[in-house]
Amino acid sequence: MRSPSALRWLVGVELANYRKRTGLKQADAAKRVGISVGKLSHLETGERQQQPADIAKVLAAYGAPQHDINRLTSLAEIPDESNWWGAWRDVVPDWFGTFVGLERLATKEFVFEPIVIPGLLQTENYARELSRSSSRVRVDHSERVVEVRMERGQRLAGENPLHLHAAVNEQALRLHVGTPEIMREQYEHLISLAKRPNITFQVVVPERGTHDATNGEFFVLEFEKARPIIYVEMQDGAMYVQHPGEVDTYRASARSVQEVALSPDDSVRFVTDLIKRL
Repeated sequence: MRSPSALRWLVGVELANYRKRTGLKQADAAKRVGISVGKLSHLETGERQQQPADIAKVLAAYGAPQHDINRLTSLAEIPDESNWWGAWRDVVPDWFGTFVGLERLATKEFVFEPIVIPGLLQTENYARELSRSSSRVRVDHSERVVEVRMERGQRLAGENPLHLHAAVNEQALRLHVGTPEIMREQYEHLISLAKRPNITFQVVVPERGTHDATNGEFFVLEFEKARPIIYVEMQDGAMYVQHPGEVDTYRASARSVQEVALSPDDSVRFVTDLIKRL
């Protein structure tokens, strides 16, 4: 069975988390709601399209306030465009496809990247070099992986662009990817993106001291009608952090990085200096 779309997954996560906060097991919750355990399970996993009426019935049985019922039913009514990457399904693993879909739904994103320039900020040539050098990307899939990355980047433009705050280690900026020409193009692209009102770009340098994001790359995704989700990528999978307390820990780490990093203006000057050194 294919994984649910990011939108159905997000609705399901919200429903499951609400049930858990009430202290009910699925069987007890299903009995209280007046539906089968199987139907409640499908609602929580997003394996099938959740109907607003079912969501309202479940949340009302949990004693949810009306504003939460309205929030989640309206979320379920959003046109589901989160599987736009279906044309690349054979080159995008399900765990990453879910993230890409969530990114499509998000209003704000924070990313801390210590190793390479974040995907949303990459040029096509930079992305192509990374794809070609990766042992995890099949040679015949390389160009299509680049296409996915470029399509993701479109989320930064348009009528309602994603608000992105990217904190990038100096090491990631200095990593040699391809030719000097490719690096120059990438640096100039970063400077151009940093001028957009919906993008905040900061460089993290060792001279500014320590911060709390010592475990590596992570993303904070925020939504208009759902609670934040943390995404942490691993070698062959990903972890989605949903518990409010754990989400708060990552958000605190994000603030710690932002406080230590160079200011946006100084970060642009840093990249400009890197161009001069090519």
